[in-house]
Amino acid sequence: MTYPPEPWTLVGRMDLSTFLVSTEELPTATWPDGWRPLSPGGRTPVGAAWVDYAPGGVLSYHELLVAVAGRVGLRPRPHIVAIWVDSPASRDGGRELWGIPKGLASFTGVDEGRPSMTVEGSESADRPAASAVLRPGARLPGRPRVGFTLAQDLHGRLWESPVTSRNGLGLLHADWTFDPDGPLRFLAGRRPVVSATLHDFAMLFGMTAHDRCEQRGVAGTGRQDRHTLGPATRR
Repeated sequence: MTYPPEPWTLVGRMDLSTFLVSTEELPTATWPDGWRPLSPGGRTPVGAAWVDYAPGGVLSYHELLVAVAGRVGLRPRPHIVAIWVDSPASRDGGRELWGIPKGLASFTGVDEGRPSMTVEGSESADRPAASAVLRPGARLPGRPRVGFTLAQDLHGRLWESPVTSRNGLGLLHADWTFDPDGPLRFLAGRRPVVSATLHDFAMLFGMTAHDRCEQRGVAGTGRQDRHTLGPATRR
Protein backbone atom coordinates (compact mmCIF):
# COMPACT_ATOMS: atom_id res chain seq x y z
CA MET A 1 0.00 0.00 0.00
CA THR A 2 1.49 3.36 -1.02
CA TYR A 3 -0.87 5.42 1.15
CA PRO A 4 -2.06 5.26 4.78
CA PRO A 5 -5.16 3.22 5.65
CA GLU A 6 -8.26 5.12 6.65
CA PRO A 7 -9.06 7.06 8.68
CA TRP A 8 -6.55 9.78 7.89
CA THR A 9 -5.60 12.33 10.52
CA LEU A 10 -4.67 15.61 8.83
CA VAL A 11 -3.68 19.06 10.06
CA GLY A 12 -3.29 22.36 8.30
CA ARG A 13 -5.12 25.36 6.89
CA MET A 14 -8.02 25.73 4.44
CA ASP A 15 -9.07 28.86 2.55
CA LEU A 16 -12.64 28.26 1.41
CA SER A 17 -15.02 30.20 -0.83
CA THR A 18 -18.64 29.43 -1.68
CA PHE A 19 -20.11 30.20 -5.11
CA LEU A 20 -23.67 29.96 -6.40
CA VAL A 21 -23.83 28.13 -9.74
CA SER A 22 -26.77 27.38 -12.00
CA THR A 23 -27.62 23.74 -11.32
CA GLU A 24 -27.81 23.07 -15.05
CA GLU A 25 -24.15 24.10 -15.45
CA LEU A 26 -22.72 21.68 -12.90
CA PRO A 27 -20.45 18.85 -14.11
CA THR A 28 -22.21 15.50 -13.71
CA ALA A 29 -19.57 12.89 -14.56
CA THR A 30 -18.74 11.93 -10.96
CA TRP A 31 -22.23 11.97 -9.39
CA PRO A 32 -22.88 8.83 -7.32
CA ASP A 33 -26.06 6.82 -7.60
CA GLY A 34 -28.85 8.33 -5.49
CA TRP A 35 -27.14 11.70 -5.01
CA ARG A 36 -28.71 14.96 -6.14
CA PRO A 37 -27.45 18.57 -5.89
CA LEU A 38 -29.30 21.07 -3.76
CA SER A 39 -30.92 23.59 -6.09
CA PRO A 40 -32.85 26.35 -4.29
CA GLY A 41 -34.01 28.76 -6.94
CA GLY A 42 -32.18 26.78 -9.61
CA ARG A 43 -28.75 27.56 -8.14
CA THR A 44 -26.45 25.25 -6.18
CA PRO A 45 -23.82 26.16 -3.55
CA VAL A 46 -20.35 25.10 -4.69
CA GLY A 47 -17.32 25.28 -2.41
CA ALA A 48 -13.78 25.76 -3.71
CA ALA A 49 -10.87 25.51 -1.30
CA TRP A 50 -7.12 25.77 -1.21
CA VAL A 51 -5.76 23.39 1.42
CA ASP A 52 -2.27 23.22 2.90
CA TYR A 53 -1.94 19.90 4.76
CA ALA A 54 0.98 20.47 7.11
CA PRO A 55 3.48 18.08 8.71
CA GLY A 56 1.96 16.40 11.76
CA GLY A 57 -0.75 14.50 9.87
CA VAL A 58 -0.38 11.20 8.05
CA LEU A 59 0.47 13.09 4.83
CA SER A 60 1.67 16.59 3.98
CA TYR A 61 0.68 18.14 0.62
CA HIS A 62 -1.25 20.88 -1.19
CA GLU A 63 -4.77 20.55 -2.57
CA LEU A 64 -7.44 22.37 -4.52
CA LEU A 65 -10.92 20.88 -4.19
CA VAL A 66 -14.34 21.75 -5.54
CA ALA A 67 -17.37 20.27 -3.76
CA VAL A 68 -21.08 20.59 -4.50
CA ALA A 69 -23.82 20.77 -1.88
CA GLY A 70 -26.23 17.88 -2.29
CA ARG A 71 -28.27 15.19 -0.63
CA VAL A 72 -28.93 11.47 -0.56
CA GLY A 73 -32.61 11.13 0.20
CA LEU A 74 -33.19 13.81 2.84
CA ARG A 75 -29.65 13.60 4.23
CA PRO A 76 -27.23 16.41 3.33
CA ARG A 77 -24.20 14.96 1.55
CA PRO A 78 -21.56 17.16 -0.13
CA HIS A 79 -19.87 15.61 -3.16
CA ILE A 80 -16.40 16.37 -4.54
CA VAL A 81 -16.61 16.88 -8.31
CA ALA A 82 -13.03 18.01 -8.92
CA ILE A 83 -9.81 17.87 -6.89
CA TRP A 84 -6.06 18.04 -7.43
CA VAL A 85 -3.08 17.37 -5.16
CA ASP A 86 0.70 17.37 -5.44
CA SER A 87 1.09 14.01 -3.67
CA PRO A 88 0.83 10.66 -5.52
CA ALA A 89 0.06 8.94 -2.20
CA SER A 90 -2.87 11.29 -1.56
CA ARG A 91 -4.10 10.83 -5.14
CA ASP A 92 -4.02 7.05 -4.94
CA GLY A 93 -5.51 6.87 -1.45
CA GLY A 94 -8.30 9.30 -2.27
CA ARG A 95 -9.28 7.36 -5.36
CA GLU A 96 -9.03 3.86 -3.91
CA LEU A 97 -10.36 4.43 -0.38
CA TRP A 98 -13.18 6.91 -0.97
CA GLY A 99 -13.80 7.35 -4.71
CA ILE A 100 -12.50 10.92 -4.64
CA PRO A 101 -11.38 11.75 -8.22
CA LYS A 102 -7.98 13.21 -7.33
CA GLY A 103 -5.54 14.23 -10.04
CA LEU A 104 -1.99 15.53 -9.87
CA ALA A 105 -1.15 19.20 -10.21
CA SER A 106 1.61 21.70 -9.49
CA PHE A 107 1.04 24.43 -6.90
CA THR A 108 2.82 27.76 -6.41
CA GLY A 109 2.31 30.78 -4.18
CA VAL A 110 0.47 28.97 -1.39
CA ASP A 111 2.60 30.42 1.42
CA GLU A 112 2.42 33.92 -0.07
CA GLY A 113 -1.39 34.03 -0.20
CA ARG A 114 -1.41 33.94 -4.01
CA PRO A 115 -2.03 30.24 -4.74
CA SER A 116 -2.00 28.99 -8.30
CA MET A 117 -2.55 25.49 -9.69
CA THR A 118 -1.54 23.98 -13.02
CA VAL A 119 -2.93 20.57 -13.95
CA GLU A 120 -0.24 18.15 -15.03
CA GLY A 121 -0.67 16.54 -18.44
CA SER A 122 -3.70 18.63 -19.43
CA GLU A 123 -4.18 20.44 -22.72
CA SER A 124 -3.96 23.74 -20.82
CA ALA A 125 -0.88 22.82 -18.74
CA ASP A 126 0.82 26.01 -19.92
CA ARG A 127 -1.53 28.19 -17.82
CA PRO A 128 -3.15 27.95 -14.37
CA ALA A 129 -6.49 26.17 -14.14
CA ALA A 130 -7.18 28.22 -11.01
CA SER A 131 -5.49 30.97 -9.04
CA ALA A 132 -6.45 33.36 -6.28
CA VAL A 133 -5.41 36.34 -4.23
CA LEU A 134 -6.24 35.73 -0.57
CA ARG A 135 -6.44 38.52 2.01
CA PRO A 136 -7.12 37.19 5.50
CA GLY A 137 -9.16 39.18 7.98
CA ALA A 138 -9.82 38.96 11.69
CA ARG A 139 -9.83 35.64 13.50
CA LEU A 140 -13.02 34.70 15.32
CA PRO A 141 -12.96 33.27 18.85
CA GLY A 142 -13.20 29.55 19.61
CA ARG A 143 -12.44 26.32 17.78
CA PRO A 144 -15.79 24.91 16.60
CA ARG A 145 -16.19 21.28 15.64
CA VAL A 146 -17.49 20.65 12.13
CA GLY A 147 -18.75 17.31 10.84
CA PHE A 148 -20.34 16.04 7.64
CA THR A 149 -20.57 12.93 5.49
CA LEU A 150 -19.14 12.89 1.99
CA ALA A 151 -20.91 11.02 -0.82
CA GLN A 152 -18.77 9.66 -3.68
CA ASP A 153 -18.92 6.95 -6.33
CA LEU A 154 -16.56 4.04 -5.63
CA HIS A 155 -16.54 1.24 -8.21
CA GLY A 156 -20.07 2.08 -9.31
CA ARG A 157 -21.67 2.27 -5.88
CA LEU A 158 -22.45 5.03 -3.42
CA TRP A 159 -19.67 5.37 -0.84
CA GLU A 160 -20.23 7.54 2.23
CA SER A 161 -17.39 8.72 4.45
CA PRO A 162 -17.56 10.81 7.64
CA VAL A 163 -15.32 13.84 8.07
CA THR A 164 -14.84 15.70 11.34
CA SER A 165 -12.68 18.73 12.01
CA ARG A 166 -11.91 21.15 14.81
CA ASN A 167 -10.43 24.48 13.78
CA GLY A 168 -10.16 28.19 14.27
CA LEU A 169 -12.22 30.38 11.96
CA GLY A 170 -11.20 33.63 10.29
CA LEU A 171 -12.62 36.13 7.85
CA LEU A 172 -11.25 36.05 4.31
CA HIS A 173 -11.45 38.11 1.13
CA ALA A 174 -10.69 35.94 -1.90
CA ASP A 175 -10.37 36.94 -5.56
CA TRP A 176 -10.47 33.82 -7.75
CA THR A 177 -9.55 33.35 -11.39
CA PHE A 178 -10.53 30.21 -13.33
CA ASP A 179 -9.35 29.31 -16.83
CA PRO A 180 -12.45 29.59 -19.07
CA ASP A 181 -11.10 26.69 -21.15
CA GLY A 182 -9.90 24.61 -18.19
CA PRO A 183 -11.46 21.87 -16.08
CA LEU A 184 -13.14 24.40 -13.75
CA ARG A 185 -14.61 26.56 -16.51
CA PHE A 186 -18.08 26.31 -14.93
CA LEU A 187 -16.70 28.64 -12.21
CA ALA A 188 -15.00 31.08 -14.60
CA GLY A 189 -16.04 34.69 -14.12
CA ARG A 190 -17.88 34.03 -10.86
CA ARG A 191 -17.31 35.78 -7.56
CA PRO A 192 -17.74 34.01 -4.22
CA VAL A 193 -20.67 34.96 -2.03
CA VAL A 194 -18.70 34.24 1.15
CA SER A 195 -15.15 33.18 2.06
CA ALA A 196 -13.48 32.02 5.27
CA THR A 197 -10.24 30.54 6.56
CA LEU A 198 -10.11 27.41 8.70
CA HIS A 199 -6.99 27.93 10.79
CA ASP A 200 -4.95 25.12 12.31
CA PHE A 201 -7.53 22.45 11.64
CA ALA A 202 -7.26 18.92 13.00
CA MET A 203 -9.23 16.60 10.73
CA LEU A 204 -10.28 12.96 10.85
CA PHE A 205 -11.24 11.68 7.39
CA GLY A 206 -12.95 8.31 6.91
CA MET A 207 -13.58 5.48 9.33
CA THR A 208 -11.84 2.42 10.72
CA ALA A 209 -11.90 -0.95 8.98
CA HIS A 210 -14.12 -2.24 11.81
CA ASP A 211 -16.65 0.52 11.20
CA ARG A 212 -16.56 -0.10 7.45
CA CYS A 213 -17.40 -3.75 8.10
CA GLU A 214 -20.29 -2.69 10.32
CA GLN A 215 -21.50 -0.28 7.65
CA ARG A 216 -21.48 -2.96 4.97
CA GLY A 217 -23.05 -5.46 7.34
CA VAL A 218 -25.98 -3.19 8.13
CA ALA A 219 -26.46 -2.49 4.43
CA GLY A 220 -26.42 -6.21 3.69
CA THR A 221 -29.19 -7.00 6.18
CA GLY A 222 -31.68 -4.87 4.29
CA ARG A 223 -32.47 -2.86 7.43
CA GLN A 224 -31.29 0.30 5.66
CA ASP A 225 -30.90 1.08 1.99
CA ARG A 226 -27.35 1.88 1.01
CA HIS A 227 -28.44 5.29 -0.26
CA THR A 228 -29.52 6.31 3.24
CA LEU A 229 -26.85 4.62 5.28
CA GLY A 230 -25.04 7.04 7.57
CA PRO A 231 -21.61 6.67 9.13
CA ALA A 232 -21.20 3.90 11.67
CA THR A 233 -20.83 4.82 15.32
CA ARG A 234 -17.20 5.31 16.32
CA ARG A 235 -15.81 3.12 19.08
